[in-house]
Amino acid sequence: MSIEIISLSKFYGQQKVLDEVNLSFKPGQITGLLGPNGAGKSTLMKIIACFIPPTMGFVSVYGYDVMKDSLKVRQLVGYLPENNPLYPEMYVREFLLFIAGLYDLGKKSKPRVDELIGMTGLHAESNKKIGTLSKGYKQRVGLAQALMHDPQALILDEPTSGLDPNQLTEIRNLIREIGLTRTVLLSTHIMQEVEVLCQRTVIINKGRIVADDDTVNISAGVGGMELITVEFESTVDSAKLTAIPGVTKVTSLALNKYELETIAGSDIRVEVFRFAVEQKWVVVAMQKEERNLEDVFRSLTI
Repeated sequence: MSIEIISLSKFYGQQKVLDEVNLSFKPGQITGLLGPNGAGKSTLMKIIACFIPPTMGFVSVYGYDVMKDSLKVRQLVGYLPENNPLYPEMYVREFLLFIAGLYDLGKKSKPRVDELIGMTGLHAESNKKIGTLSKGYKQRVGLAQALMHDPQALILDEPTSGLDPNQLTEIRNLIREIGLTRTVLLSTHIMQEVEVLCQRTVIINKGRIVADDDTVNISAGVGGMELITVEFESTVDSAKLTAIPGVTKVTSLALNKYELETIAGSDIRVEVFRFAVEQKWVVVAMQKEERNLEDVFRSLTI
């Protein structure tokens, strides 16, 4: 594993921001980190990037302890924070050459800066002052800065904030390409972005991990649950619906209309129809509800 997090907790005074977090990440995988504001996402990222220390627990990046080997970890991690701190009075190319100097790239500085300007689509803006750029282009500069030293792990906190639809596509393609060989941890509030970009999704709420699975699996339903809505012609004994194999819960939605919770991965509409025939109930409508990541997120974090 490239990043290992074991029993990680973080306190700010008496406030617990992270509570016994256990996670691991591997190269060649883009992981989406989701959670409401104040859930602990940015704190977790800052600890991995060695910006702040943990209160308790252990974090390592490619075998290096963030507390004992922080300089080595910083060499391996590229970090784009949410507020994207830049020097507005500097020109784009000037700023990136300055960053290259900080990483002591020497003769490689100019070729690397040229490469990153091309990768992030900054050609037209490279001779402008950063302070005059739109928010979207400032994000590109921040991403180029995070990539300067060719890190093995990339930590991105809201990387596509402020981008227009065309810029979104370009930056997502870049992140997807980077994620082929590196570890990428991406925090965002855009659910569709996670669905199209991330193979894995971690949801954090009040400092605890409440979901961690492949994005496809998490989008399928909360805790292995799917929903079927069924409407009958007349009033039925809803208690009998729980006798249908696979039904775990029945909720009345309206007159003669019910929501059936079922085990994820199972489609029991045929069983529901057969059961209705046996009971001599007339089914007016039946539909399997499509769930998405936003539904799951809201269910787990409300």
